[in-house]
Amino acid sequence: MKNEWHYNLTVPQSMDNVPLKRLLGEYYRLPKHLIYSIRKAQRVTVNSKYQPVNFNVHLNDQIALDFIPADFVNPFPNVAVTHNKNIEILFETPDVIVINKQRGDKTHPNQPGENGTTINQLAGYLQNQEVLPYMIHRLDMETSGAIIFAKSPAAVPPLVDDIRHKVTQRSYLSWVHGTFSTESGMIDIPIGRDPQDKRKRKPDEITGQKAITHYQVCESYYGYSLVKINLETGRTHQIRVHLASIGHPLVGDPLYATDKFENLLLHSETVTFKLPFYQNVVAVKAPIPSDFSQFKQYINNPND
Repeated sequence: MKNEWHYNLTVPQSMDNVPLKRLLGEYYRLPKHLIYSIRKAQRVTVNSKYQPVNFNVHLNDQIALDFIPADFVNPFPNVAVTHNKNIEILFETPDVIVINKQRGDKTHPNQPGENGTTINQLAGYLQNQEVLPYMIHRLDMETSGAIIFAKSPAAVPPLVDDIRHKVTQRSYLSWVHGTFSTESGMIDIPIGRDPQDKRKRKPDEITGQKAITHYQVCESYYGYSLVKINLETGRTHQIRVHLASIGHPLVGDPLYATDKFENLLLHSETVTFKLPFYQNVVAVKAPIPSDFSQFKQYINNPND
């Protein structure tokens, strides 16, 4: 298993003449404890030289960062391996991998000894690289589409920080019940647990967590609409609860809709994010599942 992680970086124009500490924290988005660890061990250099944290770096200076397992609380998470030859890789670098999660697969195990989830499948794919997958965000079991994982513990903090601060954008597609009076809108309703059903969440203005969802109507047919959805927050079941709360539950939702469709038609279509350390903006798109077009054919020809 890989036990060290090296980065050779170049100071950009935006960080010209700023302290090294600011470059590490603001630009590379490393947490304070990680900066302290690599600084104390002199595993960060400027043009091959150790410098104090208040040393000002300049455009095109060469920054070398070296991380070791001791820098991290859990550098080698225990992820069981499942070999799945059908796993679909959408994008991959030495630090990051985006895959097309299949509907019906859990993102990660919930019970000791559980296997076969998306992260287990990814561990099987990465096994020959001697690399582990690291969780960055999640998708519900019945949601398909693009999901980001890290391949290095050093890449986890900046990726998680970008999701927390809404730098990373996630766009979804879903078929929902009903037609809309406007082409787009925003739902700003706090979400909390449903005391009547531990599987569910519900709108909760009193104790719920802040949740904001934006939607845009793409198509409408015979009492159904295809909508594009963007999240400002990432609460459990957020899309499902929010759309149901305004009278447009997702087609096939076993918890929040009452239809008889077998499949939840919710798909993570695009993730747009910055590559850790290098800051390149990448947009990765997952192909739309065939059941989306099959549903459209069904509602246009319900007797076929």
